[in-house]
Amino acid sequence: MEYRKFGDTYFVRMDRGEEVLAQLTALCRKENIRLATVEALGAVDHAVVSVYDVPTRAFFKKEFDGPMEISNLCGTVTRKDGEVYIHLHVTVCDRELNAHGGHMNELRVAATCEMTVRTLPGEVGRRLNEEVGLNTFLFDGE
Repeated sequence: MEYRKFGDTYFVRMDRGEEVLAQLTALCRKENIRLATVEALGAVDHAVVSVYDVPTRAFFKKEFDGPMEISNLCGTVTRKDGEVYIHLHVTVCDRELNAHGGHMNELRVAATCEMTVRTLPGEVGRRLNEEVGLNTFLFDGE
């Protein structure tokens, strides 16, 4: 991974074989990114995505392998208990141009991943929302 910062935004290049979530987490730790939005595109060869089912409070995961394009990747960087908390969703398209998407669990770069991480002033935390079973935004004063 290589990156450069321009104003409030990091331009990030991830290379073949790198796992996107691990690299983004490393960047956020190294640069002490506390609040940001994330966008990306690129080419990958392995993806694990999931969908959350509220009634059962379970994620249903599916794994995809083969040449795929990231047609959309977006999300947020926040904090939970003082640690980096990354929440990403992704849509990838396979060679038949079928789209597969959901919550991003794993994504391995096949050629490159071009990402922008736009930092914002302040910090937003996370806390477990008992009603839905997910870590949702926690704002100061709540």
